[in-house]
Amino acid sequence: MSDAPSSATTTGFLSADARLGALDAQGIAGLLAAAADLTLIVDAKGVIIDAAASAECNAPVREWVGRPWIDTVTIESRPKIEALLRDAQKGTTPRGRQVNHPAPSGPDLPIRYSAVPAGGAIVAFGRDLRPLAALQQRVAEAQQEMEREYHRIRNAEKRYRLLFQLSSEAILILDGSGSRIAEANPAAVALVGKAAKKIVGAPFGDLFDEASRRAAQSFVTALLVAPRVDNVHAQLSETRESLLLSGALFRQDGAANIIVILSRMGGATALSGEKTGMLNALERMPDAFALTDSNRRILAANAAFVDLAQAGSEEQMRGESIERWIGRPGVDAEVLFANLQTHGVVRHFSTLARGQYGSSEDVEISAVDVAEGARHYLGFCIRSAGWRAGRERLGGHELPRTAEQFADLVGRVPLKNLVRETTDLIERLCIEAALELTHDNRASAAEMLGLSRQGLYTKLRRYGLGDLDDDEAAGDGE
Repeated sequence: MSDAPSSATTTGFLSADARLGALDAQGIAGLLAAAADLTLIVDAKGVIIDAAASAECNAPVREWVGRPWIDTVTIESRPKIEALLRDAQKGTTPRGRQVNHPAPSGPDLPIRYSAVPAGGAIVAFGRDLRPLAALQQRVAEAQQEMEREYHRIRNAEKRYRLLFQLSSEAILILDGSGSRIAEANPAAVALVGKAAKKIVGAPFGDLFDEASRRAAQSFVTALLVAPRVDNVHAQLSETRESLLLSGALFRQDGAANIIVILSRMGGATALSGEKTGMLNALERMPDAFALTDSNRRILAANAAFVDLAQAGSEEQMRGESIERWIGRPGVDAEVLFANLQTHGVVRHFSTLARGQYGSSEDVEISAVDVAEGARHYLGFCIRSAGWRAGRERLGGHELPRTAEQFADLVGRVPLKNLVRETTDLIERLCIEAALELTHDNRASAAEMLGLSRQGLYTKLRRYGLGDLDDDEAAGDGE
């Protein structure tokens, strides 16, 4: 603590006699004890003749009574006691000085005294400096902790900066909007094939060709809003090299940043050129394709499936159940997934596809269950059914040819329709077979089928078989 004198002068009471003259000795003693943490009354020879201390100070003042004041302090503090007594005897402006009283155990007791003369004696007012010292100690410890933390962060930054620069992985750091490149490591600069000053600050989408730019931008946009985003394939505009984009979102100083890793498609762990071509063809094929997890939630979908579902983008569909877009509610989907679980493969499953804006379309689905380690993926190829020449249809569905196909229709076609239209099909097939066996001799065909000629003509007209003249078409048979 500094012992330099204060430049300010002491301001006294305006009318001390009028205000304080009525106080008795007990009142004055109370004022002196309350004025400081520790109060000493010292005679002209420097001997303590009385003392008082607050409960918080807890100094052994009773032991000091009768002893010279100078003997109650440490050796280095004795000159300060002499100066306090000298100034008080001269009547000069009180000047505070810090002294230390030795303690039997533990640290010394620091007190800042100011001494004033009072009726032939000297009154020393002491302020306990331990709370201030404790506060200063905490401040010093906090400052040291901040310095240690600062050095730790600086060292960590140096390590990660070194890793960033020496990493063989091509890494880009994008700004919070995900539109521009904030940093690029040397591996990324070499991979992109442009100078570093042309990469940093440039729009991220400009790294890729026209066909891949939209996919790359959608990938970055999805990283800003989704906790997990699947990898995306893209092609560089400068070198025409195919890349796999992966990344993550992180926050720094309250702002969002994106780290993007660019991986070549070659190598032992990457896809071959043929596989890449197959994925690109799958993305551009006119038939809808979707990949789901074992819980039927969409992981990926091509552009045709996005159009079929009337969705805005593939990112909007990820995580949604595929049943939202395919199958008649409560019937088709369960039949489809039950067959897929049982057989692992489903072919030519006729059902309905629904767009999220209310459109519907008859479709045909082929699906497969693929196991990759402990995980299962479901792949769906969805093709518009439409009308195909040479195929009979039953209630909007292809007519079944086997018992299993009949079972697939249960629950999707009313039983009476199934029986009636299947009966019609059998009649037509029998008539066609009889005409073929009799070389189109209708009389013989009617006899072979157990029908009258007029009954045969009625059924021929009903099924649109053969050419009937007016005489043959007239009349009703059985």
